[in-house]
Amino acid sequence: MINKIEEDMEKKIDDELTYKIIGCAMKVHNTLGNGFQEVIYQRCLAIELERNNIEFAREQELPIFYEGIHVGTRRADFIVEGKVMVELKAIIKLEEIHLAQALNYLTAYQIDKGLLINFGSTSLEVKRLFRKH
Repeated sequence: MINKIEEDMEKKIDDELTYKIIGCAMKVHNTLGNGFQEVIYQRCLAIELERNNIEFAREQELPIFYEGIHVGTRRADFIVEGKVMVELKAIIKLEEIHLAQALNYLTAYQIDKGLLINFGSTSLEVKRLFRKH
């Protein structure tokens, strides 16, 4: 029973974390609107995460393996508190390829949760991602 309670608390904390990240992204989008390059939104989101005392790594290079063999690297836009990968876009509309790419990153990085956030549309687009086990 204790493990179940600990697991429920962990999920609640993770949900609170994703809500906080989305809140920071909403603040950035409400302030800037759409039309800027992705790097501008990335810098502004970093400012908001810092202001909210949320720990993150930005542009963290992570190795990609194929059957145990290192085949390259990829830079995640953000890894938040070691638990949530955040991938940013600044395009008119998210396409299936962007979703597939972000899901592949979750698998490659062995992170269970992710957010795909698009600042390029008139309304902020957010997709919650979960790694398949």
